[in-house]
Amino acid sequence: MELFKQTNFDFLRHKWPFIIASLILSAGGIVSLALHGGPRYGIEFKGGMLMTARFQSTPPIEEIRSALSKTLANPPSVQTFENGSNEVEIGTEGADDVTLAKNRQIVLDTLAKTFGHPETGKLDLNNASGGQLADRLRDPLQKAGVQLSDQQVNDLSTQIVAWRDQRGGLLNSIDQLRAVPGVTQQIVSILNQESYLAPYTAARNIEIVGPKVGAEQRTQAIQATLLALAGMLVYIWFRFEWIYGVGAVIAVFHDTIITIGLFSILNKEITLTVIAALLTLVGYSMNDTIVIFDRIRENLHLNRRERLVDVINRSVNQTLSRTVMTSGLTFLTVVALFLFGGPVLHGFSLALVLGIIVGTYSSVFVASPIVLFWHDWADARKKTAPSAAASRPAVAPAKAPVDKKRSA
Repeated sequence: MELFKQTNFDFLRHKWPFIIASLILSAGGIVSLALHGGPRYGIEFKGGMLMTARFQSTPPIEEIRSALSKTLANPPSVQTFENGSNEVEIGTEGADDVTLAKNRQIVLDTLAKTFGHPETGKLDLNNASGGQLADRLRDPLQKAGVQLSDQQVNDLSTQIVAWRDQRGGLLNSIDQLRAVPGVTQQIVSILNQESYLAPYTAARNIEIVGPKVGAEQRTQAIQATLLALAGMLVYIWFRFEWIYGVGAVIAVFHDTIITIGLFSILNKEITLTVIAALLTLVGYSMNDTIVIFDRIRENLHLNRRERLVDVINRSVNQTLSRTVMTSGLTFLTVVALFLFGGPVLHGFSLALVLGIIVGTYSSVFVASPIVLFWHDWADARKKTAPSAAASRPAVAPAKAPVDKKRSA
């Protein structure tokens, strides 16, 4: 399928605006990284505790930040998600696993004290586990004459918590639990007496990564990216010429640097999902570049006397339909992930959105010009070499030294 037939756009004529834009984006990203002391790594790489709290209404960010700053040794990071949800992400750093576990409990206790009612002695049903709920219900159910064994109480509590979590983890009213199989009006009355509903939930979405594990994952992520680039360089070196491999790797490295730089400018975290997106971007951009290079090689075999700049332009025009369909459909997919994928896929989809835009034009306006510049420089060098040799003055052959004694 061809969207464009017999196109003859002079792409390389407009290479300099794109090259200048790439230089500006790369320089801006590097400056931003330098000012921020490097990328803003997520909990997976630097170690720490990450908790997601969900509120019934818009989260009071400043109240949360103020309350946690008074109880934690180091200021926490508190931020909302950009998808319009009532969720807030709370992050804390720690030097060891003991500190991280302590910070976790401090955050839970602070949220309960600030937004809950622990002083009443009741159980917070929106943040309770199945075991906590079973322990709280066992005696009141027995006193009320509800004939349930310990195992049946455990099963019922687990069923209540599972029903709550399937509906977002937040209950607006305890009466909603009447829909749970096995929950009678008498059990609902006991739940109203023994529990209450805080306007948030946070106990289930918690990640803790030790600093040592985070450092190891950061090193492995960098190694994986560099090894991917090195492997592709070797592959293109053997399949084409070495300059094609260099051009392709520089273009992919350019895509990666700009994407990471934009993450730094936008103050976004580099997480494991972002690294996965970067590795996906490396393969995607490299494949796009190889398609163009392969068409350049075929056209060079067909007409060796044609100028290289014309061959490159013709090759890009011939692969234009493929590039637009592949990049366009992929771009629409990742935009949908970015808009509707939720906070878990936000970093992954953002990296792909930025990377596809940069990677699509780099195959044409970065990788191809590198090959063109190299061949133009090599041809100019070959032409100047014979002229320099022709203009060099002739040197008389050296005479053999004369043996004076023999001549005498």
